[in-house]
Amino acid sequence: MKFNDFLDDLVNYEAGKPIELVVREFGIEAKDVIKLASNENPFGTSKRVEEALKEVAKKAHLYPDDSYFELKEGLAKKFGVTSKNLIIGSGSDQIIEYALHAKANKQSGVLMAGVTFAMYEIYAKAAGAKVFKTKSKEHDLGEFLQIYNAKKDEIGVIFLCVPNNPLGGCLDAEEIYKFLEQIDADTLVVIDGAYQEFAKFKDAKKEIKPKGLIAKFPNAIYLGTFSKAYGLGGMRVGYGIGEESVMSELGKLRAPFNITTLSLKAAIEALKDEKFVKMTLETNFEEMKKYEKFAELHGIKHLPSFTNFIVFEFERQNASGLAQNLLKKGIILRDLKGYGLNAVRITIGLPSQNDVVLKQIGGNLK
Repeated sequence: MKFNDFLDDLVNYEAGKPIELVVREFGIEAKDVIKLASNENPFGTSKRVEEALKEVAKKAHLYPDDSYFELKEGLAKKFGVTSKNLIIGSGSDQIIEYALHAKANKQSGVLMAGVTFAMYEIYAKAAGAKVFKTKSKEHDLGEFLQIYNAKKDEIGVIFLCVPNNPLGGCLDAEEIYKFLEQIDADTLVVIDGAYQEFAKFKDAKKEIKPKGLIAKFPNAIYLGTFSKAYGLGGMRVGYGIGEESVMSELGKLRAPFNITTLSLKAAIEALKDEKFVKMTLETNFEEMKKYEKFAELHGIKHLPSFTNFIVFEFERQNASGLAQNLLKKGIILRDLKGYGLNAVRITIGLPSQNDVVLKQIGGNLK
């Protein structure tokens, strides 16, 4: 059977290995598996969410309120925008897909960093768009501008992952605003803020404020998610914030009831529990210090991280071999071989998990 040609150049997105796989393949009990590969919140989610889901489960047979009124109102209040500036997605990656189907095509390509979230490229090629990447792994905005100015007529969408997944680095907000001043009004710039809660907690200079962003740059949209700091990875709820007419256009691509009744209630309640988020952020960066000290002690290159993960990049050690050895012991890390890196990405886990993981990594270093 013949499929569309763009599939020839694509490889499947490789998600973090599930706990169930380790249980099946290595006979390790689920309770003994440490999964630090998918940047999930190791603390679970807010108790408010757990209690609310018990009640709303009784309504699982009903479709959700497709206007998402209560969730949009909560987000609008948080960010100082209106509900018309918002779109809700099944994870923020669904909104990435909307943006690319709305703007990218054979004549309107997509510009992104050399190493960044893989779904940008996958969705871009699905829209028939040419993909432009910087040679730099991280976001070198000078290189972005060089490519953009040379290929302006061929680029319709730019992605800035702030902070960048899977590497963890983060541009300052001021750098981004200066960059946007040099971009044509008809070029859509997507600011992916999936890890923004972590970045602004660590360094206020990293904070992107959606209200000011879209007021000054109507061609920019901001993406956020409940999967990370709020601990709702399994519920798949994301959101986009943009100028009203832009959100209206993206909304034409949204299927009805694109998040579930359970997901909607979970997000509404999670948004109300900032105490849980604050605890998550504080513990995350306190525990990250263990990894930083370990890397320095063992001469491992570690990239500065403004997220809930850290990347260990090796010179002599085989990262894939290390990841596989730890997998056999029930520890799931993210091998970054698919990104062309001899590195592993490690989600910052619970204190006890981090101690075990670092001990095992140390025992496998050559």
